[in-house]
Amino acid sequence: MMQNRREFLRLLGAGAAGAVALSTPLSVFAADDLVHLTILHTNDFHSHIDPFGNDVPRNAGEGGMSRRAALISKIRSESEHVLLFDAGDIFQGTPYFNYFKAKLDFELMTMMGYDAATLGNHEFDNGLEGIRSQLKYAGFPFINSNYDFSDTILAGMTIPYKIFRCGVVKVGVYGLGVELQGLVDPKNYGNTRYNDPLQTALKMEKMLKEEHNTDLIFCLSHLGYSYKDNTVSDKVLAAQTFATDLIIGGHTHTFLAKPDLILNKSGKEVIVNQVGFGGLILGKIDFYLSKQKKIRKNKSVAIPVK
Repeated sequence: MMQNRREFLRLLGAGAAGAVALSTPLSVFAADDLVHLTILHTNDFHSHIDPFGNDVPRNAGEGGMSRRAALISKIRSESEHVLLFDAGDIFQGTPYFNYFKAKLDFELMTMMGYDAATLGNHEFDNGLEGIRSQLKYAGFPFINSNYDFSDTILAGMTIPYKIFRCGVVKVGVYGLGVELQGLVDPKNYGNTRYNDPLQTALKMEKMLKEEHNTDLIFCLSHLGYSYKDNTVSDKVLAAQTFATDLIIGGHTHTFLAKPDLILNKSGKEVIVNQVGFGGLILGKIDFYLSKQKKIRKNKSVAIPVK
């Protein structure tokens, strides 16, 4: 169930955003047999470069790129292996976007060391050319697996997956975008072909597991957290896949005080998380694996940016 910001902050204050633990206690690990991987993530940033102003009383003074950068820098100083992702809708929302398009956002995200992002529906607000002309400012890849751009000017400008090496751990990441028809003006996505996200996810996770022998599989999703109908969402995706370990979500601006843990088709827990909108929260998920990669524990915290 989606939680509004007030409920999110109430739970956060009560400690509900503390550790989310799975599997075996960390005490069973020998100190030299532990691989610690930190995942940081954002979604639906919507070009909020500055903190929210005083005209938004509920969020006044919160957020802002510089504060997020400071948090990320601090976490990187404390952890050897850190990956930083965004789940889409970087475009649109403030005068910064109206003036700079995505140039400023992408340059600042590059400075912060983002490892990858996926495309949201608002990335199409200025059409395919609006995406193409701005990608040169992003020093990180855009991962999308279910938009077929082969008959558009974006052909070859996004990638369907990427593998990251974090010590002895291999992490495979794929990306899924929301259905554009009915949501985006058709002239803005042109000949982009939309492929079923669930079928795409099943194909991608199988390939990443069997062909690339990845230890962890993540999905950067701009599908949305949950719907009342049968539209594919992050919750549906988690329950219907076999090997995806983490779904980093966006689109529905959902503030989750702690991630959902949903059993997949293999009977294993999938972490599903989303951190609202506007850069107000930085998501942090820590994976602890033995070097034999047979024992795992995870914990999560939502960090207010203020």
